[in-house]
Amino acid sequence: MAVTHGTPALAEPVVPVRRSWIGLLFAANLGLWMAYYTPLQILLPQQIEDLGVAHKELWLGIVTGIGAIVAVVVNPLAGALSDRTRPRLFGRYRGRRHIWTAGGALLLFLMLLTLAVAPNLFWLTVGWALANIGINIMLATLTSAVPDRVPVAQRGLVSGWIGMPVALGLVVGAILVTSVVTTPPPGYLIIAIGLLLLVTPFVLRTPDDPLGDDAVPRFTLRGFRLDLRGNPDFAWAWVTRFLVMLGNALGTLYLLYFLTDAVELDDPDTGLLYLILIYTVGMIGTAMLSGWLSDRAGKRKVFVVWSGVIIAVAAILLAIWPVWPVAMVAALLFGAGFGIYLAVDTAVVTQVLPAAANRAKDIGVINIAPSVSQALGPVLAAPVVAFLGGYPALFALTAVTSLAGALAVLKIRSVR
Repeated sequence: MAVTHGTPALAEPVVPVRRSWIGLLFAANLGLWMAYYTPLQILLPQQIEDLGVAHKELWLGIVTGIGAIVAVVVNPLAGALSDRTRPRLFGRYRGRRHIWTAGGALLLFLMLLTLAVAPNLFWLTVGWALANIGINIMLATLTSAVPDRVPVAQRGLVSGWIGMPVALGLVVGAILVTSVVTTPPPGYLIIAIGLLLLVTPFVLRTPDDPLGDDAVPRFTLRGFRLDLRGNPDFAWAWVTRFLVMLGNALGTLYLLYFLTDAVELDDPDTGLLYLILIYTVGMIGTAMLSGWLSDRAGKRKVFVVWSGVIIAVAAILLAIWPVWPVAMVAALLFGAGFGIYLAVDTAVVTQVLPAAANRAKDIGVINIAPSVSQALGPVLAAPVVAFLGGYPALFALTAVTSLAGALAVLKIRSVR
């Protein structure tokens, strides 16, 4: 649990946040996840396939894997720097988070434009790697808004709200890049514009407490060390997120190719859009309710466990029956399970942070978990699909990994 301080920037929040603040944070996260998942799930696979290269699954794994490796470094680094940022304007200290959120959004905007005109695999890889710098700067600072400003008793509700854009961002992006436009270059452009429109209001219209003259540890590489033995709950929170997100990566990375090669849909692009929509319906149907119930009950872990069970059932259905009707049912269950997980995950994480002075850095360390899982996902998935049993084996692995992650939350002692 974070240590309480008397200064505004480091104090444990006690005043409930307003609906307008939650709405603007929701919009900023929607812009972030739309700009992340739409290229990852739709635009990059399309571009690689359009290039006509052999072993498209392998190359997609390489491009996305390098981006994830970049994320592993950037997320905690950006968090640590924002923890210590003291910008001055007209002799007064200003907030420490928003300047980083704005900078990350601008970099991501420029890289989306670069990806739109990328002529080959080299520039796709470079553009996506640099885009991940912007993505992870934003992720570290936007996630830190929860422990910075939201009381513990309200974090399940807020966690549910900011969890929904993880799926909703892909839905909005998918509709834009398949219905409004139909090819990757204008798709990247419209996603880039949407990013700025959604993130800017949060940066300009919400408070951002300055650090002022408060003493915080100096930035050093040694400061990235974390005593996991002394903070076992933090360590288990990391393991939980890593395994659940690894299961998500394994289960979703090759969906377009799964619909093409295993389900053999005539129009896999449209099929993927339908699955994304169904997944989002399931997620929205559980995220808000689960977050609210978690706050009312004062319990988090039981929700995480049930999320893993539901995700595992969805993955097993895909493994056994790779047909279109079952794929739609599985998408609904997958979304429902992941919605439950996202509704309480941020709340769990923010309740086990070791120190208030390092909130964003420690959240950045936690955020390494999905980055590592995104990098490891293609490494595991590509050989499984190609040589070790195909898509049935891939979805069986998804089920085992997701369930193991959900059960790992039971090891956390300080959260009910």
